[in-house]
Amino acid sequence: MKTPSLLVASLGLALLAGAASAANWTSGMTEGKVTLKSAGPIAFGPDGILFIADTKSAAIVAIATGDTKAGAAKPVKIDGINQKIAALLGTAADQLLLDDLAVNPASHTAYLAVSRGRGAGATPVLVRVKGDGSLEVVSLDKVKHARAELPDAPVEGVQGEGKKQSNPRQESITDIAFLEDRVLVAGLSNEEFSSTLRAIPFPFQKIANGTSVEIYHGAHGKFETRSPIRTFVPFKVGNEAQLLAAYTCTPLVQFPISELKPGAKIKGKTIAELGNRNRPLDMIVYQKDGKDWLLLANNNRGVMKITTDNIAGAESITAPVGGGGSQGTKYETINAWKGVEQLDKLDAAHAVVIRKTESGALNLESLPLP
Repeated sequence: MKTPSLLVASLGLALLAGAASAANWTSGMTEGKVTLKSAGPIAFGPDGILFIADTKSAAIVAIATGDTKAGAAKPVKIDGINQKIAALLGTAADQLLLDDLAVNPASHTAYLAVSRGRGAGATPVLVRVKGDGSLEVVSLDKVKHARAELPDAPVEGVQGEGKKQSNPRQESITDIAFLEDRVLVAGLSNEEFSSTLRAIPFPFQKIANGTSVEIYHGAHGKFETRSPIRTFVPFKVGNEAQLLAAYTCTPLVQFPISELKPGAKIKGKTIAELGNRNRPLDMIVYQKDGKDWLLLANNNRGVMKITTDNIAGAESITAPVGGGGSQGTKYETINAWKGVEQLDKLDAAHAVVIRKTESGALNLESLPLP
């Protein structure tokens, strides 16, 4: 997913100033073939390390891409990128899913997590956008890598009946980001309060259980513990590192990262309800005109530019928000960004997005941040 572009230097990627030297980030990695059952979400850490969520295996895989050379950001525009990737992989565009997008903050190179095929037989593929706009498959046959298995992930298998059937394993990991020396992970666990956040130390060592999270969902008028976070960003509120998370139907919730302890149960602060019948898709944070902004892509309510003014003093929503309305932190809809499904920062002034056209084709393009 997005690289967490934190807005305060003290929360910057260890790529710039970290607790360990770059030589230590690959400590404990082994070289060889990486085996994945699925790929996505994805996020970059320091020194060209890409973190891949293998949701079917309930694991995070870190790979050393070797993409460590600093480079200038270049505008990009690839029409019908799904069709071009399909041709590269020898399949049809309707047998392809673009699961996630991440930009290496050092080289400004875009990477795509792709599923070749649909259903149980789909094969994960990692694709890189080269400087000239061409595409290449990233070989995982002989790379340095490390793997973290989630010990409390939901078991594989369909649960429920009728329209309420689901496979919680498919949501064992819904989003990831890297912060300082930790991989932040959202998803579901096998606990009773199954909505879970994790702060996994990196380089990987012993992996502990996650933190169970509870929120008040104004559109539903109740407390919830089983709905997973869909997308999130780390962000500094006042003097404290926070995680700002968006859920389906669409509460925006704040969690102190310091409270993400193994086995703990915490309650988030709902600072906005952004409208019902809507699923958040991706989110980034950026600066413009001396202010910090969130940019949230949604499946039904477009791309929202959300102010962070007064977020430190935002009141907690603890009562029902009826009629599909919004409440709390303010936003505006960016109509020019219609169809955006994935996004990540390219540089301080631009984002890279995947957007669906009216014909159904998917384009990859860079856009000025609004």
